[in-house]
Amino acid sequence: MKKMEKKDDKSTWAIGGGLLMGLGVGFFFLKESPLAFVGSMLAGLGLGLIITTLVSRGKG
Repeated sequence: MKKMEKKDDKSTWAIGGGLLMGLGVGFFFLKESPLAFVGSMLAGLGLGLIITTLVSRGKG
């Protein structure tokens, strides 16, 4: 039987990692402003997307 090849591309993990980082930072701002909480999550998501683009560009 042929062994299935695993996909070793973990560049998309940066999106989830950036979102979790934004979530963690957002909890510090939650008491002061709920919009800062949402903004930090969006900033983390954007950072993760930028990192994913840079990592996948280097592989291709």
